[in-house]
Amino acid sequence: MHRTAEIDLIDWLNEEPRMPLLIRGARQVGKTTLIYHFAEKYFKDNWLEINFELEPKFKDCFNSLDPIDIITAINFIAQTKITPNKTLLFLDEIQDCPQAILALRYFKEKMPQLHVIAAGSLLEFTLNKPDFRMPVGRVESLYIKPLSFFEFLQATEPVDNIDYLQQINIDSNIPTAIHDKLMHSVQNYLLLGGMPAIINRYLKTKDFIRIEKLQGSLLNNYRSDFGKYGEKINLSLLQNVFNQLPGLVAQHFKYSRLDIEAKSRELKPILQALYDAGLAYPVHACHASGLPLAVGKNDRKFKLLFIDIGLMQHSLGVSADLFMSKDIMLINQGQLVEQFVGQELQAYAPRYETCDLYYWDRDVMSAQAEIDYLYTYKQHIIPIEVKAGKSGRLKSLHLFLKEKNARLGLKISSAPLSRNDNLFSVPLYLLWKLPDFMQQLAARDLL
Repeated sequence: MHRTAEIDLIDWLNEEPRMPLLIRGARQVGKTTLIYHFAEKYFKDNWLEINFELEPKFKDCFNSLDPIDIITAINFIAQTKITPNKTLLFLDEIQDCPQAILALRYFKEKMPQLHVIAAGSLLEFTLNKPDFRMPVGRVESLYIKPLSFFEFLQATEPVDNIDYLQQINIDSNIPTAIHDKLMHSVQNYLLLGGMPAIINRYLKTKDFIRIEKLQGSLLNNYRSDFGKYGEKINLSLLQNVFNQLPGLVAQHFKYSRLDIEAKSRELKPILQALYDAGLAYPVHACHASGLPLAVGKNDRKFKLLFIDIGLMQHSLGVSADLFMSKDIMLINQGQLVEQFVGQELQAYAPRYETCDLYYWDRDVMSAQAEIDYLYTYKQHIIPIEVKAGKSGRLKSLHLFLKEKNARLGLKISSAPLSRNDNLFSVPLYLLWKLPDFMQQLAARDLL
């Protein structure tokens, strides 16, 4: 399967000067497979993987932080030859060797010609320790998420179909037959999600019973990691929160919904642990009065998203038979489509930095309003209203446009692509086209 993050890896490969690259993201989102594919394609046989979890003997190579000493020790133990400008050194599960993380800065300073990539699934727990010194400014990060819907299309659709989609613009009139087929693909993605192992099994078998078993296995694998989150984590409370989280997606979060007996000070570190593991993401309320949006963030008011929509469905006990027999946008009262849109926005954000999501909440007596997501394009803040069906009132969207003097509002739904004055309706399957659409609208002074 093609991952669009490969483009970022190619850019990194051609950079001068080049920093060591740290691949970050939750377990099982395809980090290692992505690096394998990249290494085999661009380095052929001239790359070396060190997995600190499987080969702890290499940890002692990093007792010294000097790259020359490190490479000499690795060459001796691995019986190989690492050559700057030719070899790729891949340090996997690097969180098991914090010294190796610290050593990355010295590869940048003393051996910049060597291509070094590191990855780790529970890496954030090491990086966030109070006594750990992250080599800031000497290491680049690349954040990997589950497959986006566009990546799913690339894996399941003929090349000609992808070419057609890439040519769509803001004036395109998409035939009903094509729209319906793409909405069926959305339905499949909502059930499968974007975990690479799930998509691989789907491509090979189309057997949803086996896919459901694999989804359950992936969730159990996440649970098996809980003991690695730290000694201060309440494991039973963590397990309880993780099990309830899929049912709380896209709702205004209240700690009492997780555990009526637990206090917020007990639950906050649990949520932070899930954030660090990449299993949950907050969407914070924001007053949207200017950029950056983080300036107007309300830390106390937020919603939650799950790592993956397919795993969310499985956790909620939604079977393939039930899912396929229902209107996909009416299941879970719209929470499903809001998870999808949030997951897509994260997937298409710049991968060299974390992606923070925001929504607008106007909590005024007799004039309450809420915008599901806020999208930024250059200096513009663009409200996104997510609708479970093809139609629906857009009262909050109109209120935002008037109050913030915004020129454009987006509706994301199962309705076809259309534009009416300052409202632009984008179907779920074209979220990946938003940057192109914004550029086209700006060129016509419609933004």
